[in-house]
Amino acid sequence: MIPPVVILAGVFAGAAVFTGLVRRYALRRNLLDIPNARSSHTTPTPRGGGLGIVAAFLPALALLGAQGLLDARTAAALAGGLPVAGIGYYDDHRGASPLLRIAVHFAASIWAVAALGGMPPLDLGFGVWQWGLLGDAAGVVGLVWLINLYNFMDGIDGLEGSETVFAGAAAGLTLMSGGAHGLAWSAWLLAGACAGFLLWNWPPARIFMGDVGSGFLGFALGVFAIAGAGQGALAFWPWLILLGVFIVDTTITLARRVLRGERWYQAHRSHAYQHATQQWNSHLKVTLGIMALNLVWLLPLAWAAAQWPGAALVITIAAWVPLVYLALHFNAGCA
Repeated sequence: MIPPVVILAGVFAGAAVFTGLVRRYALRRNLLDIPNARSSHTTPTPRGGGLGIVAAFLPALALLGAQGLLDARTAAALAGGLPVAGIGYYDDHRGASPLLRIAVHFAASIWAVAALGGMPPLDLGFGVWQWGLLGDAAGVVGLVWLINLYNFMDGIDGLEGSETVFAGAAAGLTLMSGGAHGLAWSAWLLAGACAGFLLWNWPPARIFMGDVGSGFLGFALGVFAIAGAGQGALAFWPWLILLGVFIVDTTITLARRVLRGERWYQAHRSHAYQHATQQWNSHLKVTLGIMALNLVWLLPLAWAAAQWPGAALVITIAAWVPLVYLALHFNAGCA
């Protein structure tokens, strides 16, 4: 048996190597993100580096499963990430229609929820809601939202990889303490793959993640959240706190764009983090600022929500209040 820590080291190294190879390929094929009015970068940069994350993570996950460290249901659900990454790869190279992308996202999400045996009951603190088919529908929509949310937040150097390292590492600790060892190591493997990718994506980025990586990360984190709740190891609320910056920024931005009658799926530069990047004239400052917010504010509250599930809903709302303020302060959803 290969120790999981050795697999984790291999994932980190593999993601770093694979991302470098993807960068060489992208440069040869001239697969570059060219700056435009909706971009937050100023230099043509190779895209599709998230393929390195997928290529390192999935074989390691299979190895974890082969050694009996990951249950078959979760492994099967995570396999739904392959078509998500596939449509993202196609979109990075040739461009896919929004209808085709969303159809693949829904199909993968339905597969994942079914593979996990449906959505587990929702603990509201004051009672447990057995939400049945409504919960399954909410799980599918939630996964689709996370896939696209992660896509929307992939706009500046280092942000998406750093967020996943943070969320994966933090959730893994709680999952391990809750007895879900396989899920914990899976979350750490995903964090390790993103850490290897960050060697190339840290500001100033030498390659961008692209849809192949961003959609896959959102999907995988969503599967971890459902599986963890189903195993009684980690409820949904800590996940909503850990990913709070992404969830709040994207939700407010999308809501404002929809209310103005804009096409929500079109590229834009109106997220709070994008406005902050323009205001501070630095990708690095914004990425580090969000990571500091995660560590100082959200991490302690996520831990508290995991320790006191009866108060988790209230803690989640409290965690989001300053995030809503910051999103509005930086004009999320406004041109």
